[in-house]
Formats: sequence, structure tokens, C-alpha cells
Amino acid sequence: CKPVMIKKRKICIITGSRAEYGLLYWLMKEVQNSSRLELQIIATGMHLSSEFGLTHQEIEQDDFTIDVKVEMLLSSDSEIGITKSMGVGLIGFADALHELKPDLVVVLGDRFDIFVGATAAMIARIPIAHLHGGETTEGAFDEPIRHSITKMSHLHFTAAEEYRKRVIQLGEKPERVFNVGAAGIDNIKRLKLLSKTGFEKSIGFKLAKKNLLVTFHSVTLEDSTSEVQFKNLLNAIDKLEETNIIFTKANADTDGRIINKMIDIFVDNHSGTAIAFHSLGSLRYLSAMQYIDGVIGNSSSGLLEAPSFKIGTINIGDRQRGRIKAASVINCLPIEIDITKSLKKLFSQEFIALVKKTANPFGNGMVAEKITKIIENIPLDNILKKKFYDQ
Repeated sequence: CKPVMIKKRKICIITGSRAEYGLLYWLMKEVQNSSRLELQIIATGMHLSSEFGLTHQEIEQDDFTIDVKVEMLLSSDSEIGITKSMGVGLIGFADALHELKPDLVVVLGDRFDIFVGATAAMIARIPIAHLHGGETTEGAFDEPIRHSITKMSHLHFTAAEEYRKRVIQLGEKPERVFNVGAAGIDNIKRLKLLSKTGFEKSIGFKLAKKNLLVTFHSVTLEDSTSEVQFKNLLNAIDKLEETNIIFTKANADTDGRIINKMIDIFVDNHSGTAIAFHSLGSLRYLSAMQYIDGVIGNSSSGLLEAPSFKIGTINIGDRQRGRIKAASVINCLPIEIDITKSLKKLFSQEFIALVKKTANPFGNGMVAEKITKIIENIPLDNILKKKFYDQ
């Protein structure tokens, strides 16, 4: 009697940026190691751009095979350029999904390149699993993109119970919506982070008495405010003493190049006390969090990962408005006087003591294992038949 061969489910994970890949890494490993699943990878967006560090090479260095590279990022961060990039990407994803014929497409978050991949999968009648749905970012066009991906998707893995409820509120069946926690927590729990000396050597930069990690992205629903807001941030940190600054550059969003040019000028004028990277990668980025005093800017990492390191976050402006925030997060206006005030609070002994007691509201990890177990076992037959769920 011959053993019954179980056909592996083909799980196609789409990744378009350095930050998102860092969140997907452990899920990709779990799928790769599963006896019941076959991993497929589509790399797109900033991964394929020399301007953003050709980070598809990091994926390959991590012993993953990229099945298809979908070129879509045109050399423009204007509204017209991004819209045209989406059009180019849609054509590429149509071909890629036709070639790979996955049983399930997995996407994370809310970026325009991921929206394009999800759209192509929906048209191709391929089931979609969406991570980090139900969240809100009121200052970015990521907000409607994220909720649109939710409505195109069939399985949902949220970072908090509040977000799970919001996905159900959008009409998704409760039995297909799973609160698994934030994917980034897995990296904190599972990566062997660098020693201080090892981290300094890896970036070619010595830390000072005080250190800040700065990541600021354009606020895409506001009209050309990026330059003014980021100038206010730079003015505020320029007044700090005995403080070194590590910048990670902006994404390929509208006006992102303006921010990156300003970073380059600041670093040139502050040789030895400031340094910038297109991508630190997950290992160096999280290793940095062990040794810095705080995160400043408007990146989601200041909300999702920083609380686990018991460090403070200064969250500037409206980009992350609406997200759940730990007590370690200081919200401030994108004006110099308010940023300066927030920096003073960040370095205060009273606030540092408060942060040490703060719990991360996004769980304790094991996210990749939870998701993999679900996608190994959940029935996919007839999953495309969607009906709006009324509570």
C-alpha cells in the first residue's frame, strides 16, 4: 500500500519594502519549513530600486528564493508617478500570479504596491490573507488602502483585539478574523540581537552619551507639508547636546525624496554625530533599539516595537493618528516648539521610569507559528464566496 501524498498548499507572500519584509521574515521561515506548505515569494516596489538599497538582495541572502520580481517603481514620488507605478505593477502582478498559480496570497499592511498585488489576486480569484488589518492611520492614504485590502481579503490576522473587531465591523466573518498580535514582536523574541560593540561596528558609527533613532515619512493626505514638518524636526534635534542621531530614510511615498535630501544635508553638516541609512535591516534596526534613548518621527515601529524595548517614542503629527499606543508614546504636533518640549520629556527621569513599567499592547510573539498553523488547516474551498457579515 503506497503512502498517500498530501499536496502542499502554495502560499505566495508578496513583499515590497524593507520594513514589511522584516515583519514577514519569520512567517516566511515557518511556511518554508512546513511539510504542508510550499513558499512562493514575489518581490516588488522598493526592493527592486537601487535608490532604496536593492533590498531584494537581503531576501536572497536570508536563503529565500524570489520566484518573481515585479518591477513597478517609476523614478517619481509625485501623485502622478505613484499612480503610474501602480498601473505598471498591476500588469506585472497579473503575469506573476498567472505563472505561480498560488493557493493563497499573503499580504501585510497598507502600501500602494501591496494594494496592487492584492487587486491582481482578487481579479484572479485567488484567496488572500491580510496581516495588520483593522488599524487606522488618519494622516496617510494608507488608511483607505488598508481597509480596501481588508475587503478584498478572505483571512485576516490582526495585531490587537480592537483591530479584530474593526475588521468584523467592515463586514468580515468573525470565524475568519484572528487576533494573533503584531508580527514585529517575533523579531524581538527570536532574533539574536547584536552587542553594542557589534552594532557600532556593523554601522561604522560610535554611539554617544545619548542617542536617537529618527524615521519620518511623508504625510500623504496633507498637501506638501513634508518639507516644513521635517525641517521642524531637524531644527529641534539640532539643539540637542551630546546626542547622536541615526536616520532611516523615508519610503517611496509622495514627497519622500524631499525628506531624504534633507537627511543627507543634515548628515553632511553633522559629521561624526549623525548617520543615515536607506535600510538598516531588521537585525540592525532592532539591535539599535537596545542602545538608543528613544525613537522619534512618525513610523509605526515606534508604536509596535519600541515599547518592547522599554524606550520612549515621540510620535509626530497625524500619520499614525488612530493607532493603539502604549504609555511610552508621546504624541506631539509637527512644530518645532512642541517637538523640543517632547524631547525634554523623553529624556526626563520621570518619563524614563514610566516607560520601564510599560507593557507592549501588541502581544508577546509566536505570531508566525499561529498564522502558519491556521493556513495549514483552514478550509480554502468555497472561501471566495463572500457575504457581508452583519453584526
